Amino acid sequence: MNTSLSGRLAGYESWQGHDPFEDHAGPFFFKKHEDGRVTCAFEATPTHCNGGGFLHGGMLMTFADYSLFAIGSDVLEGPAVTVSFSSEFTAAAGAGAFVEARGEMVFLRGQVYTGTGEDERILLNFSGIVKRVKKRPLAD
Repeated sequence: MNTSLSGRLAGYESWQGHDPFEDHAGPFFFKKHEDGRVTCAFEATPTHCNGGGFLHGGMLMTFADYSLFAIGSDVLEGPAVTVSFSSEFTAAAGAGAFVEARGEMVFLRGQVYTGTGEDERILLNFSGIVKRVKKRPLAD
């Protein structure tokens, strides 16, 4: 793990050497904050751009996928793979940009089932995204 970064990446760490594709596409970095939040970042270079000079969409999706795992690393507890991924492009950036990602939602997945052992049947798969909110004091 690389922890000797400076400039805009001071305080960030990397997993370089663990994923050849991400190493090739990045490098990508993450920072764990005291409150448990995780921020991911990379410094955009011309090699991250498309023919129009903007960050390539595939590059941004690769960074977002990396960010999913960095943000969820404390709860994944071991190896995992991406099963479903969606994204919407909302703006453009180019080389020289400092690009960050942070997570503000929690994804949950579950199953409704009946029976046990050999007789168990899954009736429903479900998933959702839950946003964490601050507790507000109850009004008197």
